[in-house]
Amino acid sequence: MHGKPLVYLDNAATTQKPEAVLKVQDVYYRQQNANIHRGVHQLSEIATFEYEKARGKVKNFINAADVKEVLFTSGTTAGINLVASSFGRTFLKAGDEVIISAMEHHSNIVPWQLICEERGALLRVIPMNDNGELLMDEFERMLSPRTKFVSIVYISNSLGTVNPVSRIIAAAHAVGAKVLVDGAQAVAHTKVDVRAMDCDFFAFSGHKLFGPTGIGILYGKQELLDAMRPYQGGGDMIRSVTFEKTTFNDLPYKFEAGTPNIVGGIGLGAAIDYVNTIGLGAVSAYEQELLAYGTAELSAVRGLRIIGTAANKAGVISFVLDHAHPHDIGTILDREGIAIRTGHHCTQPVMQRFGIPATARASISLYNRADEFDSLVRGLQKVQEIFG
Repeated sequence: MHGKPLVYLDNAATTQKPEAVLKVQDVYYRQQNANIHRGVHQLSEIATFEYEKARGKVKNFINAADVKEVLFTSGTTAGINLVASSFGRTFLKAGDEVIISAMEHHSNIVPWQLICEERGALLRVIPMNDNGELLMDEFERMLSPRTKFVSIVYISNSLGTVNPVSRIIAAAHAVGAKVLVDGAQAVAHTKVDVRAMDCDFFAFSGHKLFGPTGIGILYGKQELLDAMRPYQGGGDMIRSVTFEKTTFNDLPYKFEAGTPNIVGGIGLGAAIDYVNTIGLGAVSAYEQELLAYGTAELSAVRGLRIIGTAANKAGVISFVLDHAHPHDIGTILDREGIAIRTGHHCTQPVMQRFGIPATARASISLYNRADEFDSLVRGLQKVQEIFG
């Protein structure tokens, strides 16, 4: 990039794609391209088989009880909106309470604001400390019989904080509340077991797991999905339609209206195969070593302050640098071939909590190396030369 070797440290936004994912997408479009489920011709049957095989891979990857609990969506945002709308309109009423946290992505704030306003429910927020850790005692005091839903991020995209989701889920269940976990930043870095976690819903995006964009997963417990009304209407989610009445299809198709992102689903299946071959245990151990190295190197940079210093963190290092706006940092680093993310990272309340307009964010993946942090430090020294 700009004549320099690329240092890609923007993995929390999206990951690069392995050859295995690119290959299956090419094969689909060249040899298997057809619409799925309704076709009786062989090409449609092949495409349907490959798409549903990918659903089975997701089921095993997150340890869902049944493929009926695995819904294809366009991404984490779509999954959260589906739950907020469908669960909210089915179960929430005036006076109920929904709890989220102070470190949520906008995608896990705005849908709950909308449904709470519509249903007359109250949205409450778990505070956090100066390290970017949730105040769990405060959360547990917030819980009451009025609490109907908790929607919580597993790993913060702007702070790197790994939240104690199992403790949060157990506490919420003790008062009868249901829980959604935003797993967008988790699935590429740590093993997810939705049954061991006992979450009611779990959402993630394929493109953060080395898969294609425009594809995601919503896991939901079957009894809840059965009870919820569909989020969207259209093809494939119906059993029968008359002008008087429509009956809905079985799970998971009840929530999958319209022609899906077929090649995206197949590509996600290939991405899961790729990750399984490496092993998330090995990935997590390597990334923790890299995170420790990067944190130490950046901490030694004069005038640099890391935002988000939780004791339990994943591969995100957000920072501010004296005398330089994050956008200027990102622009200068780009000329050095270094790709980072700058801005509020769709977490404006986090920025407000720390009294800053934005941060620069370096986020790692399994293909990053320690010497890339050395390049980042050299790039930041150039920023300091310019801004003093």
